[in-house]
Amino acid sequence: MLDQVTKVHDETRQGEAYGPEATETQTYTKKFYIESYGCQMNFNDSEIVASILKEDGFGPTRNVEDASLILLNTCSIREKAEVTVRKRLTEFRKLKQRNPELLVGVLGCMAERLKSKLIEEEKLVDMVVGPDAYRTLPALIEEAETGQKTVNVLLSREETYGDINPVRLDTNGVTAFVSIMRGCNNMCSFCVVPFTRGRERSRDMDSIIKEATDMFNRGYREVTLLGQNVDSYYWVSEDITVTFANLLEKVAQISPLLRVRFSTSHPKDITDEVLFVIAKYENICNYIHLPVQSGSTRILQLMNRTYTREWYMKKIERIREILPDCALSTDVITGFCTETEEDHQETLSMMDYVKYDLAYMFFYSERPGTLAARRYQDDIPEDVKRRRLAEVVELHRGHSLLSMQKDVGKTFKVLVEGTSKRSEEHLFGRTDQNKVVIFPKEDHKKGEYVWVKVEDCTAGTLLGISTGKA
Repeated sequence: MLDQVTKVHDETRQGEAYGPEATETQTYTKKFYIESYGCQMNFNDSEIVASILKEDGFGPTRNVEDASLILLNTCSIREKAEVTVRKRLTEFRKLKQRNPELLVGVLGCMAERLKSKLIEEEKLVDMVVGPDAYRTLPALIEEAETGQKTVNVLLSREETYGDINPVRLDTNGVTAFVSIMRGCNNMCSFCVVPFTRGRERSRDMDSIIKEATDMFNRGYREVTLLGQNVDSYYWVSEDITVTFANLLEKVAQISPLLRVRFSTSHPKDITDEVLFVIAKYENICNYIHLPVQSGSTRILQLMNRTYTREWYMKKIERIREILPDCALSTDVITGFCTETEEDHQETLSMMDYVKYDLAYMFFYSERPGTLAARRYQDDIPEDVKRRRLAEVVELHRGHSLLSMQKDVGKTFKVLVEGTSKRSEEHLFGRTDQNKVVIFPKEDHKKGEYVWVKVEDCTAGTLLGISTGKA
């Protein structure tokens, strides 16, 4: 269907296999191979799984031939991800035939949605483990080693893995993700997340601050606070009540050299208090992902988004009033049940009104288990969905190019994330508005802040020259 919640499906990372940390010196007799699909929450969960397995004597490998345990951390939000995972499982069948002791497990949302059906349908799967059951992996592995098929997809009201320090695998050493909550209470009719990840559970603030501080002390210079709906973060301990605005401020106070981002916000929950905290701290990035999904109030009601077109527009006005330079991104679904041409035109006009800097756009496909699948008929022909999506994409491309062109001639503080993929002589980083900048390497290094003057652009990248260290 789409990647609603905890966004961002980085298509370049889908199926990415994690390798050991560059500083890893320990050798392991047992090795695991893990691929991740879906949103950033899944990639963060894979780091948690790696930490649990490391404690159990397993080391990560990028060579699937070396592994005694293969894990696929899956997504159920988009049909394409499930199809990809099933295809990948068939590719592992030959490995299993050559090595009958090899264990294969499916983790994550697809595991939660399909449960034991995965073992029945995919004959080579030994373990099916839901997002709340990763602590039980060592016991499940031990049981699977005896030839038993194992399933644990119990959802928890408390589980947040707050006490587990994730193993950072294959990161750039500069940016990292910190999970602050799990689950979702927003029953958007198109979304399966509440059924695969359960209800909202906020992680205790102290463990979040400890993890973010540890990342900074190890040289990381940017953290993204992750949650299905970060604005509903709420933690109570004794006489202390912590909202997302409070947490955001605490993380920003770790160091002015630590950039802070967050994802994802629900329009109904982001508060003025959060906006004022962003405005107060230079190291909290001026970037908000605010999914609109549709510009039609009627469709928004069918989606159970709990806001109207006009309400969303006023929220945009408020953001721009408090944060004039804030970049905005969104999610858009075309062809939802009963969507008319008039509804579609309202989505296009909403995009014209906001002019998003970045957008994640999909056409609707029904996902089993969602409220929409039970309540509505998926009645828009696929060719109509695709045509409407193409119109949305084309409109956004114009907005994106315009947004980039406005930055030409300006100078930005850029966090260097690494060497450009296209040229060893260039570095890349991002502005705090989340725009990628490419510039000559000179004597700059990864993890530094650099002032970059933008001289040119494409629809997706700023091109500039360094004017000195920041």
